[in-house]
Amino acid sequence: MKSQLHIELVTETYPPEVNGVAFTVQSLEHGLRALGHRVAVVRTERPEEGLRPNKDQVLIASAPLPNYPGLRFGLPAGRRLLARWKDERPDAIYVATEGPLGWSALNAARKLAIPVATGFHTRFDTYARDYGFGFLSPWVFNWLRRFHNRGDATIVPTLELQTQLQAQGFGKVQRLGRAVDTTQFHPSWRDYSLRESWGLADDDLAVLSVGRLAPEKNLDLTLRAFRAVQAQFPRARLVFVGDGPSRVALQAANPDAIFVGLQRGDALSRHYASCDLFLFSSLSETFGNVTLEAMASGLATVAFDYGAAREHLRHGEHGAVVPYGAADEFVQWSVRIACTPNLQRLGRSARASVQPLHPLEVAEAFAVLLEGLSPQRKAA
Repeated sequence: MKSQLHIELVTETYPPEVNGVAFTVQSLEHGLRALGHRVAVVRTERPEEGLRPNKDQVLIASAPLPNYPGLRFGLPAGRRLLARWKDERPDAIYVATEGPLGWSALNAARKLAIPVATGFHTRFDTYARDYGFGFLSPWVFNWLRRFHNRGDATIVPTLELQTQLQAQGFGKVQRLGRAVDTTQFHPSWRDYSLRESWGLADDDLAVLSVGRLAPEKNLDLTLRAFRAVQAQFPRARLVFVGDGPSRVALQAANPDAIFVGLQRGDALSRHYASCDLFLFSSLSETFGNVTLEAMASGLATVAFDYGAAREHLRHGEHGAVVPYGAADEFVQWSVRIACTPNLQRLGRSARASVQPLHPLEVAEAFAVLLEGLSPQRKAA
């Protein structure tokens, strides 16, 4: 590998936004910088941040996403990107999102014959179904396939998704595993005063859900599973970390649940480590970073058999891996795991299994993948 690569990351979501795509891009950025590569992030601006662009952070005008508070999409910026990359040509470009900004970046990279990889992070085709537009799902999937096939590689986080997309006409799919910061997510963040504020004693059961409070997260099943657990442990409490369009309705229907809103940094770490059991009932993830965060925090975990759970969660050793979509089994296994003697043993085993997933190793593999696109581009 070259001693230093010039890599530009293009994304329509980035912290302080709280979602898996934003944190994945930021983790790659920090890892590449730590390895000595030159990195710039081209991203949407958020008016409340009041940031000024610089050579390492290019801010593109954005607009709010309709009917989805808190999220924005980048406006087209083809001319600006063409001028930028003509003036100082990157070795490779990574486009993390498929919105107008992503399309602009992909088009500009192709015009300049710069190697470009895309990231398949979000199942927008399943989102269409979850929001009542299932008839659009095939059209959305075809749009995603067209977008990603225009790049030199489509990066996915699991072997399962790689196989699925290849079978569905995606031409250049490559797997890049995900990392988790096992220092930031660690059992030592457990906060007994926080648990006390939830009305829990040291030996009571705290059940956790982390993610957007939105229809695509299948939270009705999380609640159903928790109620079954609560029948065995009447003092158990369910903690929701996150915000979103479903919060008002969920909170009104479940006044005994604890809704703490968005949590970031050390506060998020404390919420993970202060719980005992993590339930992840979503069926719409491409990966599910929260699964790794919960495991690193020492939580026994119940999730469906796909994404991060299929790659890293071991049934019976770390919690339970439930057949995809089997709602009744999800409830049953949530109760079984909650009733496991010495639940902390499962959490310790889960943490030990993800400790090798270091962000620097993933960033190094990412850089090698991007550098390998250049000969491929020349051959094409």
